[in-house]
Amino acid sequence: MNNDDKEILEYKGKLKYQFLRMKTGISEVMHHRKAQKIVVTYLITAALLWILFNAFVIPDSYAPVKIIFQLIAGTIYSLVATIGLLATLVLIGTPKGAYQINEELWRIGLTNHAGESPLLLRRYTISGEVDTTVLEFDMNGIPLPKWQDEQERIETALDVYVTKMKLGKNKKRILLHTVAGNAGLPEVIHWKDEYLSKNDFELVLGYSFGERLKINLAKVPHLLIGGSTGSGKSVLLKSLLMQSIKKEAEVYISDFKGGVDFAPIWHEKCTFITQESALLDTLTAIVQELENRKRLLKEYGCANISEYNRTNNTTLKRILFACDEVAELLDKTGLPKEQKELISKIEQHLSTIARQGRAFGIHLMLATQRPDANILSGQIKNNLDYRVCGRADNVLSQIILDNTNAADKIPKDSQGLFLNHEGVLFRGYLFDEKNAFTEGKKG
Repeated sequence: MNNDDKEILEYKGKLKYQFLRMKTGISEVMHHRKAQKIVVTYLITAALLWILFNAFVIPDSYAPVKIIFQLIAGTIYSLVATIGLLATLVLIGTPKGAYQINEELWRIGLTNHAGESPLLLRRYTISGEVDTTVLEFDMNGIPLPKWQDEQERIETALDVYVTKMKLGKNKKRILLHTVAGNAGLPEVIHWKDEYLSKNDFELVLGYSFGERLKINLAKVPHLLIGGSTGSGKSVLLKSLLMQSIKKEAEVYISDFKGGVDFAPIWHEKCTFITQESALLDTLTAIVQELENRKRLLKEYGCANISEYNRTNNTTLKRILFACDEVAELLDKTGLPKEQKELISKIEQHLSTIARQGRAFGIHLMLATQRPDANILSGQIKNNLDYRVCGRADNVLSQIILDNTNAADKIPKDSQGLFLNHEGVLFRGYLFDEKNAFTEGKKG
């Protein structure tokens, strides 16, 4: 590309930027009172200036001369006023600090092949316990994977934490949810029953910057949690099970330690399975229930359990199966043939639930601390769509999240801090197990 081509490209780029900012300014005027006041003030000022101009500047002379003068002056004034209005719209559509932010992104090399950086179009705040600032950019041809790869450098350049990164309504826009660089997540957050979601079947995972992070099992039916010893994964699992019980789900927990890690109240609210043979029987019964529900929904012409419950004004309960250490459950290493066959049947039932459970309200919540890629079969793991990882090494983070972000972004001594598969960092809730089921209303 020669110098002339570069100048033409830069000129076109500047025109594009002004057009996009003007377009954003028009949108701001349509939706925000402050922008409307600015435009109205400008129009009133322009009208008053024209009145004063007519009164004191246009000569009171021979009529034809006055008319010609008015026409010329009016044309020039209208042109200037229109340019001023367009400039006002561009100004309204230019977020605070836009040029500095664009320059910082250019400096770290977040550019397209022509060397152009993204264009900040909007900047607004979502109020919460920690205020979140949303930065909306025109991507300028820079693909999402490059933004994701450059996240740490973007955070450093802008002095922010990027809590969420997603595409806008069209593929040319990207939204960065950010919090100030001096903000952070609290070390401890206690659960309150008021946090319980009223949506079916939505559970609160924890607190992210400025918002409570949720998972809707009606849409994303199964969950895989990873984390090393002491990372807080067991507490997170219990928090989700506690909410599920409050929502009147049937909860089954596989725990070959006899349930000693659960307070006595849990044994009243859940069904514990402490032996492999009993586990196979339980999973067989759950799969049979899945087939029963399949026939039932087909008979009534319903696509899922939520539709069936609404149509029949009934409550077909959701079923959750949880295991705090699935790697130990499914590990066949060194087992005799008969035992291996039993584990294989258990694995087959888990695979059936993972593939078919969503529509019929049957869900898996599996946790592990073992970095063993061979334990979870592809059919099970590939259907555990929602992934969460706490403190972990590179291997475990790679198995759970398909990247090493948990190892890179979560401090080695942290507890209760997690990263989901979308890169959202959050803090899990602490709650009093002994009194967890004595208060609060159902979701």
